[in-house]
Amino acid sequence: MKKADLVFVPSPGMGHLVSTVEFSNLLLQRDEELSIIVLVMEEGKEHIPRLATHANICFIELPHVELPPDELMIKCIEKYRAEAVEAHKDCVKEAIVKKVLPNSPKLLGLVVDLFCSSMIDVANELGLPSYLFFTSGVSFLGFTLYLSYRFDRVGREFEESDPESIVPGYINPVPANVMPNFAFNIDGYISFANHGRKFRETKGIVVNSFLDLESHAVSSLSTHDLPPIYTVGPLINHKNENTMQSNNQSQHDEIMRWLDEQPPSSVVFLCFGSRGYFGVPQLKETALGLERSGHRFLWSIRIASKGKSPRPNEDIDPKTILPEGFLDRTKGRGYVCGWAPQVEVLAHKAVGGFVSHCGWNSILESLWFGVPILTWPLYAEQQINAFQLVKDLGLAFELRLDSRRFSDEIVKSDEIANAVKCLMEEDSEVRKRVKDISVKSRKAMIAGGNSYASVGQWVEAMLASN
Repeated sequence: MKKADLVFVPSPGMGHLVSTVEFSNLLLQRDEELSIIVLVMEEGKEHIPRLATHANICFIELPHVELPPDELMIKCIEKYRAEAVEAHKDCVKEAIVKKVLPNSPKLLGLVVDLFCSSMIDVANELGLPSYLFFTSGVSFLGFTLYLSYRFDRVGREFEESDPESIVPGYINPVPANVMPNFAFNIDGYISFANHGRKFRETKGIVVNSFLDLESHAVSSLSTHDLPPIYTVGPLINHKNENTMQSNNQSQHDEIMRWLDEQPPSSVVFLCFGSRGYFGVPQLKETALGLERSGHRFLWSIRIASKGKSPRPNEDIDPKTILPEGFLDRTKGRGYVCGWAPQVEVLAHKAVGGFVSHCGWNSILESLWFGVPILTWPLYAEQQINAFQLVKDLGLAFELRLDSRRFSDEIVKSDEIANAVKCLMEEDSEVRKRVKDISVKSRKAMIAGGNSYASVGQWVEAMLASN
């Protein structure tokens, strides 16, 4: 291929940036004549040094723009994100016109993140093809597209009392209680419905998933009038390099040493993503549940920081918040930490189960390494991800499908203990299915696999449109 450039516009969150870089690395492994330019919004600049990248990836930091008020973030994060991205349109256009086009032998197009659909307008203004990079699954893509169709019929957001919905991409009818939080907020609902409408204007939709995982979703969406869908995943850190280095290397080493001392498939790993946290009452119940389960565990703990907009705080002393004597009683079979190197932990032979918030990246990592999940969703699209895993795919155990971070409901210790025992059963059908999909996920990424072929088809389609 003649040397060519591709511009990515990701959301500034770490999970979206990691997926963008992993996909970029994959593209460059396939064709070294390609160069990638990633336009990074100010909120994401701090993450750049922690991203493991190919030499042919160039980051352009976008200038400061006036963002929406913080009050909007608290009221409706989805609307805040949409308006924050919208505020970057002029500087994205300027970066492409002044910094990309003058130095580019050939610009194949603009690849926008699912939260950056307003950048499709920039591509249209510059006469460039646009493509969507959807960092969640094909089923959730179907849900996003369904929102505008439903709104045109009923003209309102979801309510908890609504009946089950037939949503393209899901095998079973979807209950209202597993819909994402934004689906119950009119501003959030409309923001996502607008994204879905814009997706249809692109030349193609690239999804971080693979055909063997979501064959039903791919098939069901193919009957709709949509741009071509390319499943190119699972896009995870396949080489097990740690893209989120801890500031405390000694803690990293201590965690891995502790795992090295544990029997194979004996440890339950609890970790809830970069934005996951619990209050002290729930942490105490979880501790008692782990103790009663009798299983070994590695537990990454975060609590909410103080302030108007709470954030996860991992700099805590577990002795001050966990039940008295818990650490002494579980010494040797339990390890409590703040930060944990999730990919490295899931890859370790000692880990046999994962209690997870069901973020899409975490799901793909867990399936890649053949570790079954116990579902404990908190925010974003995690509830409907958990529903899909348990009810549609049979690839996870249910602790909760509808739990939410700001709910007052406490998941009790007995429930946690019983669920962990199910998770760690050696010969369960779920464990067998997860092992099978793990093999298929790896095959998808190598020559002859579905995702490998899909990447090639997408690149060929881009070349044909230029």
